[in-house]
Amino acid sequence: MRETESARAGRGASAASVSRPGSRYGPGGPTRPARRGGRRLATWLWGLAGIVAIALIWEVYKLLGPADGVVIGDARVLPRTTDLAMPHVWDMIARLGEPVTRSASAQPLWLVIVLAALSTLGIAAVGWLVGLVVGVGLALVMQRWRIAEWGLLPWIVLSQTVPLIAFAPVVKSWGSRVEIGAFEWQDWMSVALIASYLAFFPIAIGALKGLQSPDVIHEELMRSYAAGYWQTLVKLRFPAAVPYLLPALRLGAANAVVGAVVAEVSTGLQGGIGRILIQFAGQASGDPAKAWGPIFGAVVLGLVAAGSVALLGVILGNYRRTEEAS
Repeated sequence: MRETESARAGRGASAASVSRPGSRYGPGGPTRPARRGGRRLATWLWGLAGIVAIALIWEVYKLLGPADGVVIGDARVLPRTTDLAMPHVWDMIARLGEPVTRSASAQPLWLVIVLAALSTLGIAAVGWLVGLVVGVGLALVMQRWRIAEWGLLPWIVLSQTVPLIAFAPVVKSWGSRVEIGAFEWQDWMSVALIASYLAFFPIAIGALKGLQSPDVIHEELMRSYAAGYWQTLVKLRFPAAVPYLLPALRLGAANAVVGAVVAEVSTGLQGGIGRILIQFAGQASGDPAKAWGPIFGAVVLGLVAAGSVALLGVILGNYRRTEEAS
């Protein structure tokens, strides 16, 4: 029997409703937003699984490992498993809720760590911003003039080999001699400068790679439109650099936190997470779980810094690399 026109129209409308771009599922299965949401969930689950795995490895080694650790020759390759060297995970977590000292008016340990971490985060943010300006500026110069890339890039790479713990006191000493009118150099500025020293490197390299990423055919197209250097930079090179720059910014943020913590230790700046790391480490013989609190705080601080920069990926989502459908 011949199919009626109404039946054919109804079947066509059903097919269109299944395959139209706005539907959740197309002919090939879930649409790209659905797949992206699934990948985000999987990322969070894998991250949580990694934390649980580290805790399990810690406890298993503490249970089965030798009390004096694993020693090969004269070198100890794995730590001791005593409560002084390796407290239980649950003891370290419980210690966060207890007062930082035995005084009745003492703040809980977690609050002391949060306040110190916020202080370090603010200094690291200043260092990251300075590193961003310096890194992108160097990338622009190196992209514009090839001879500048040949001359600057080796020194930029070489700069990261300087021992930071020895460099920090020198920066503090130089900064204390800076006097411009009523302006006085503060100790936290030395820490921010050292944080920027670590942050600018990945930003400069990532920005340079991104600015050099456009294809020759796209550059020739801009020339055919009689576009100048600045128009090409804004319309072509900067959008093309975003997929390279975003990971570099996250790495720069994490580096800025590391630089700030190490600089606080080296310069003796009070109030930051680096200082209480040293302070609580000196009390580890009597309260070993307490010394791990600032370490947890420093780890979370790095994750927060990198995650905050990751929000730029949401704002600049239109410039991210497109993902091919699987």
